[in-house]
Amino acid sequence: MASTVTTEPSENPAAPSRPGYGQLLRTRGAWTFLLPGFAARQPFAMLTISIVLLVQHTTGSYGAAGAAAAATGVSMALFAPYSGRLADRYGQRAVLVPGVLVHTLSGLALTALALAHAPLWALFAAAVPTGASVPQVGPMVRARWGVKLQDSPLMSTAAAFESVTDELTFVFGPLLATALCTTVAPAAGLVTEAALTLAGGLLFAARKSTQPQVTGAGHARVRHASALRVPGVRVLVVAFLGIGSVFGGMQVSLAAFTESIGEPGLNGVLYGTFAAGNMLSGIVCGALAWKAAPHRRLVVGYTALALTASALWTSHSVLVLAGLGLLVGMCIAPALITGYTLVEGLVPAGARTEAFTWLTGAVALGQAAAVTVAGQLEDRLWGGAGFLVPMAGTVLALATLLALRSQLVTRPRNRTVARGVGHRVPLTVD
Repeated sequence: MASTVTTEPSENPAAPSRPGYGQLLRTRGAWTFLLPGFAARQPFAMLTISIVLLVQHTTGSYGAAGAAAAATGVSMALFAPYSGRLADRYGQRAVLVPGVLVHTLSGLALTALALAHAPLWALFAAAVPTGASVPQVGPMVRARWGVKLQDSPLMSTAAAFESVTDELTFVFGPLLATALCTTVAPAAGLVTEAALTLAGGLLFAARKSTQPQVTGAGHARVRHASALRVPGVRVLVVAFLGIGSVFGGMQVSLAAFTESIGEPGLNGVLYGTFAAGNMLSGIVCGALAWKAAPHRRLVVGYTALALTASALWTSHSVLVLAGLGLLVGMCIAPALITGYTLVEGLVPAGARTEAFTWLTGAVALGQAAAVTVAGQLEDRLWGGAGFLVPMAGTVLALATLLALRSQLVTRPRNRTVARGVGHRVPLTVD
């Protein structure tokens, strides 16, 4: 029996030669999940720095602060894919509501324990559920775009838009958390993070009309198959671990560098330059109509990322480091965007939220590991040794991509065939 994919014209606009952000944001119903989604994902970037500043204030130890923050990051990375799988199986609302409640309560418990000067093991006991329950709003928003833009060339634009949104979050989130912790109270950052998670998460969960549908019993086999069983997803996880090593290595090493030259205030400027490069390249990537296959673009973009990240440890001046940081940031966004776009062609619809959370979790895990290793290198070796972590992470990931790039080739599946990045055309199936 023949079947075809159909969508409403307003939700699946005709493919322009260069689909833009304006057309994307005019998609019917998009703003109903974008605005609460932005509020709910903001705490993701506030959590680590808020824990570091609070625990360092109450214990006087950066080691204890880093350990508590790392415990949160590792637990989030481990539990995020499971959260995504549950969202695919039972619906986003069923996972979000209890998740934001647990996160809010455990975050407030961590705050209270830190202020009470509780022992480190008690902080760990609260940090683990705080990280494990971080709502995976970014992957859920990406999954909702997939519902809205079925078979549309705007999918690549949506991937770019989400990357830019993530970067905006990682620019404003740490700045907001730092301002609250330093000017209001050491606990203000973590308390605000918990409040934003609760309000934004519940509002996002309330938008039931835009969440992906839960497949019926006839598709149980698809629902229970893990996205990690797709070889291409495993390759992307390695690539995103490398990207996480850049974020974590840059955070520690930039702080150490500016401290060593007696200008700690420049840390925010340098990291902001790095994030600005990421945002700018993300905006450009979303405005282009790519002809190259996505797996080829990922290899080329990741090669540029590895080369620029490998040069960081050689810089000894603020201007050179700012320039290199800008270039590294400009190389990250294309890799992130292409990786998320590849998921749409590699993974069945019923497992995409889980796939997105595997990638998000990989970034968090790579970041947590990089923060720990870079800190040890800065303490034990020379100033700037922490920049070796982004180099090692991206070079190893690039080697994996080159060896297994054939597993990233998207192939026709069921009702759609690939046509460039995010481009899908309806296909009749007998």
